[in-house]
Amino acid sequence: MTRNQRTIQTSVSCTGKGLHTGVESTITFKPAPENYGIRFVRTDVEGCPDIKADIQHVVDISRGTTIEKDGIRVHTVEHVLAAITGLRLDNVLIELTSKEPPVMDGSALDFVNALQEAGIEEQSVPREVLEITQAVAYSDPKRGVDIHVLPSDQFRVTFMVDYKYPSLGTQYTSVYNLEDTFATEIAPARTFCFLSEIEELKEKGLIRGGGLDNAVVIVDKKIDNNEINKLKSLFDIEENVILGANGILNGKELRFTNEPVRHKALDLIGDLALLGIPIKGHVIAARSGHAANVELVKLIRKEYEKKILQKKYQKSSTSNYIFDISTILNLMPHRYPFVLIDRILDMTPGEKLTALKNVTINEPFFMGHFPNQPVMPGVLILEGMAQAGAFLVLNSVEDPMSKNMFFSAIEKSKFRKPVVPGDQLRLEMELVKIKLGAVRLQGKAYVDDKLVAEGILMANIVDRVGG
Repeated sequence: MTRNQRTIQTSVSCTGKGLHTGVESTITFKPAPENYGIRFVRTDVEGCPDIKADIQHVVDISRGTTIEKDGIRVHTVEHVLAAITGLRLDNVLIELTSKEPPVMDGSALDFVNALQEAGIEEQSVPREVLEITQAVAYSDPKRGVDIHVLPSDQFRVTFMVDYKYPSLGTQYTSVYNLEDTFATEIAPARTFCFLSEIEELKEKGLIRGGGLDNAVVIVDKKIDNNEINKLKSLFDIEENVILGANGILNGKELRFTNEPVRHKALDLIGDLALLGIPIKGHVIAARSGHAANVELVKLIRKEYEKKILQKKYQKSSTSNYIFDISTILNLMPHRYPFVLIDRILDMTPGEKLTALKNVTINEPFFMGHFPNQPVMPGVLILEGMAQAGAFLVLNSVEDPMSKNMFFSAIEKSKFRKPVVPGDQLRLEMELVKIKLGAVRLQGKAYVDDKLVAEGILMANIVDRVGG
């Protein structure tokens, strides 16, 4: 059953220190318009750059998921994304006064409470959902990690861990309905680590904001008084530190008997938000962490990228082509009589595209270009390639609606056969290179299976001016 997109009704904030960076930070959730998605804005950086929560922006998965754009980073985004996803929100602007959201109590509960306090507002545009129709899997045999997503009638998560410590052992959890269970059953689960990991994490510059008030520390080794004193010094702890009888440092009570695996499920839900579209599928994970979660999202994106693009831009679904002329007109700045592609038959973003141009006697150029023996001008075949190439390139970058592509050079262009009224021109474009906004494309044009024209085109991606 489809429903509309949702955002929050008013702004709401939380303040604290970041788990890994230790910086003081205020996070402010704000309402966002339809189709905005989830974006982080660093208000402490000149120009207040925004970073879309997207798998393409992931740059680090060291005990957390970090995203970056143009050299600006936001660390440890998974708890925030889990809270937003768990409440089925689609469009949220997230302002940060520093480089990492506050860790709060180590769970997503404070974020969930804040978002619920802000109120949920339904918007007028339908929410698109990616239906998983064939399994996608990622495995890391060396680490014993397996994570799969399978077809299902709704979004589900099943997670299993088996730690070799008596205080944990084998743990399992499942989530069958986010709206019914996330806020109470998953969001309160706090982050955790093992006592044996703490010194190494500190040496790596991590958990600078970590402490016994925002993490569950599991005792997995015996330590003496010297090590206890060292631990107190590492975390600037004044009170006594004890090895709890329940296997948790200082005997901290767990919120659930299987709180660690529930937090693993929380992290997974947050990482899945980086796909940019909710999924209808069953995610089954064994011993998975951020690295495996991110790899799964990449695999889903690659396997379903055409479907994701179709759901984003194409209003009516079809199996015969990817985009029709209405979608082309929506994404391309050109208009009659200079629209030279009619359909996009197939596309692999960042790699290749096949477009179609129906050549009819009604084309305005036939009135003056050899009117007694109509032939499509070769330069317009190249322009058709250019437009197909622009469609490919702009759908391989962020915010394609805000960009144009201007061509700068053409090499090795050849025209092998005249194109006449009644022909159907198939334009095949391959993205050879893209770097710092400079693009190189290989284009070929066919009528039936005969090559009629080809060329190498160079271009630059620029900001679009005006509407």
